[in-house]
Amino acid sequence: MSADSARRRGRIPRPGRRARYVAVKAAYGGGAFGGIAGATFALLVTEAKLARRVIGTPTEQAPAAAGSYGRGRRGAPPLHLAVLGDSAAAGLGCERADQTPGALIAGGIARDLRRRVELDVVAVTGAQSADLDVQVGRALRRRLDVAVLIIGANDVTHRVPVAKAAHDLARAVRTLRAAGAVVVVGTCPDLGTVKPVPQPLRTIAAHWSRRMAAAQTVATVEQDGIAVSLGDLLVRDFSEQPHLWSADRFHPSADGYRRIVDALLPSVLTSLGVTIPVSVPISDSVQDVDLAAQVASQEPGVEVDPVAESGGRLARLRRRLPLVGRGAPEGLTDPSELAADAAQAGPPAEPAPGGY
Repeated sequence: MSADSARRRGRIPRPGRRARYVAVKAAYGGGAFGGIAGATFALLVTEAKLARRVIGTPTEQAPAAAGSYGRGRRGAPPLHLAVLGDSAAAGLGCERADQTPGALIAGGIARDLRRRVELDVVAVTGAQSADLDVQVGRALRRRLDVAVLIIGANDVTHRVPVAKAAHDLARAVRTLRAAGAVVVVGTCPDLGTVKPVPQPLRTIAAHWSRRMAAAQTVATVEQDGIAVSLGDLLVRDFSEQPHLWSADRFHPSADGYRRIVDALLPSVLTSLGVTIPVSVPISDSVQDVDLAAQVASQEPGVEVDPVAESGGRLARLRRRLPLVGRGAPEGLTDPSELAADAAQAGPPAEPAPGGY
């Protein structure tokens, strides 16, 4: 059967429509959730209000992590990294800047590429996917090599339609890729793992989170980005390892963020051409993109990559474990090295007469 005839029979949605297809299919595919609008709806609303009251509204900011990391090889230009998204991308819950995802990723790149990394953190606490346009604009104020995004939790908690959130994310990934940046997206985490969320709302939140993550994966891969499933990476039960959570029991702790970066960093390093082993491969297969998205949404740490020349129909599904014992990530660049680099570069060039 040809691809066109398969599409006409409804088996393969056209590229560009897959995120909406996955979102709609997930929304109506679970019979257990079809009756939410009935007698349980009032209970869920009450539980959501109680959970919000317990968690509260974050008033603090994540530690400021922007800056230069590592020691570069002589003559090698710095690599520019931007971190976009919500409070999880910014690192809310960390006590120090070097514990945040941006600092850990920048330090890991600097360590393994032996190249200085300039980090911009444009992520904003409370951001939804619709806010990514502004963040992308800020990230692209200078040349960008790598963009890492963590987004989706606030779309779920504010009941943003999955298809709309996925469309907003796709637009951001498309713009970043058009600018030449490698794009790695950490998809929506499983909000069913959050301690202050009671049952049955916790089960519903987990279902909604997986729907969002699946649609995000399709949207990212369609735009030539790489999606990494975060899922229930911080364990399914808070009581198993409470040290992975910060004091508010909603955001990760420094240890929790380290676990998230362990899942994201191999994808970033591989995309940048690091030749040393960055992970332990478990399996590697090519799947239809929406099937790969559904699998990844239920299995944390899975990477989904676009397959070239497949028209957005196929994706590579990789399961791997991060290597241990790689050494600590690089810290902030020594100010004397920055001064030496600035002196070597010389003053900025004067614009040509009549130029801008």
